[in-house]
Amino acid sequence: MDFLLSFLSKDIINFFSERIFGIPLYKWIFSILVFLLFLSFRKIFTYFIVKILKKIVSKTKTKIDDKILKVIIPPVRYLFIVFGIWSSIRILGIKGIFFQHLIKSLVIISVFWIFYNIVNTFKSEIYKFSAKFGKELSQEIGNFFIKTLKLLIIVLGIASILQEWGINVSALVASLGLGGLAFALAAKDTVANLFGGLTILADKSMKLGDWIKVGSVEGIVEDIGLRTSKIRTFEKSLITVPNSYIANNPIENFSRRQNRRIKMYVGLTYDTPVKVVRKIVEDIKNMLIEHPRIDKNLTLLVYFDEFGDSSLNIFIYTFTDTADWEEYLAIKQDVMLKIMEIVERNGSSFAFPSESIYIEKFPELPKGFKIET
Repeated sequence: MDFLLSFLSKDIINFFSERIFGIPLYKWIFSILVFLLFLSFRKIFTYFIVKILKKIVSKTKTKIDDKILKVIIPPVRYLFIVFGIWSSIRILGIKGIFFQHLIKSLVIISVFWIFYNIVNTFKSEIYKFSAKFGKELSQEIGNFFIKTLKLLIIVLGIASILQEWGINVSALVASLGLGGLAFALAAKDTVANLFGGLTILADKSMKLGDWIKVGSVEGIVEDIGLRTSKIRTFEKSLITVPNSYIANNPIENFSRRQNRRIKMYVGLTYDTPVKVVRKIVEDIKNMLIEHPRIDKNLTLLVYFDEFGDSSLNIFIYTFTDTADWEEYLAIKQDVMLKIMEIVERNGSSFAFPSESIYIEKFPELPKGFKIET
């Protein structure tokens, strides 16, 4: 650089020799140009080399090389910036332990970034591994493994950076003393939620997509995380529930049932004859037995059950052959319409709340008053 300055005029030399923060201006310009050069290399790598590599790996039979390429591309693009910063610092002649630690920390980030990408890219293999613990909960267990690995990589990455800056992590943890105890107490709920999540997975009490009810929370399970689970209510709001709460409360899992119950009372008017009541009960029972969507292997009850305040009540108790809500509603509607047909066919009718007032004797009325009927 000094050789080039010897060919320039004195004024230009003086201009470029001006110092900013004790560093000549020409070194600042040259360092910026070098950094921009690395950015250019980064673009060349992105738009040319990566495309060539993608074409090469796409022609191979295995998909592993495609995934490996997907893992390393973002960190390598990031390293162009790191080396650009390192080269610029070298040109500026800046020396100091701070910048050494800074560059090494940036390299450490790129290394752990690769590990993090490996977890993201090889998710399908993790799910295949989790299927060995049970196919029903393979997705939930796989998600748990993935989140645990990501958290471990982040923690190790932070610990490595702290070690690079001369901070002894193990000594730091040991020196917390009472602060560590306070931290442990503060993290008590987090640990309880973590073990709650493990309990949920071990018990197989719910899985993604299940319709459940826990306490006052009811909806579809969208996620089972390390600390919390997410439930989407039927109003489409998302509720985040601590795993410890789910593990310590009864879980009503509607998705696990194979049938849905039909339970109702049919009220006939009090003027319905006994023979007609018997015939209606018999016809309703036969209708349910012959119905193609009523499960005959489960309880089926049709009985004249009680004398109501304004009706003769027939009790009906049976189960559909499906747990799907929409199908259940269609079956229940069909059953109710058939019951209406049976009641009408037998010459009876449905009762409704009413009161009858009987007056045994009218009081004597004053002269001039009369009651018209």
